[in-house]
Amino acid sequence: MKYLHTMVRVTDIDASLDFYCNKLGLTETRRKDSEAGRYTLVFLAAPESLEAEVELTYNWDPEPYPSGRNFGHLAFAVDNIFESCQRLMDGGVTINRPPRDGRMAFVRSPDGISVELLQKGDALELIEPWASMENSGEW
Repeated sequence: MKYLHTMVRVTDIDASLDFYCNKLGLTETRRKDSEAGRYTLVFLAAPESLEAEVELTYNWDPEPYPSGRNFGHLAFAVDNIFESCQRLMDGGVTINRPPRDGRMAFVRSPDGISVELLQKGDALELIEPWASMENSGEW
């Protein structure tokens, strides 16, 4: 058995690609448009693990999706959790659960999908503003 991908439904493909690619750092690996099925599939991967993909499914006909919280979360290991969170904040992403422990943080995609960021290796030594930053919203 081999892990292939996780599918996430999105309501705004441009906002989702901006979040997952430009802000989170994933790369688009392939795309499929289905005129008959009226959907677009966009496959994304982290540079260090191209074989484990996130599939964004965009249905052309608008359809509401309940809160993404029932999905659980996607998780990515990062080289420096503080730098990653700062880059996301600078891009306008709210850090819902800051890395107060130097190890773990949560943000949310434009469709409410929780994304967990985990520090590679040992937790980093705590620094401000992260050490005293409060949670914001749901994560």
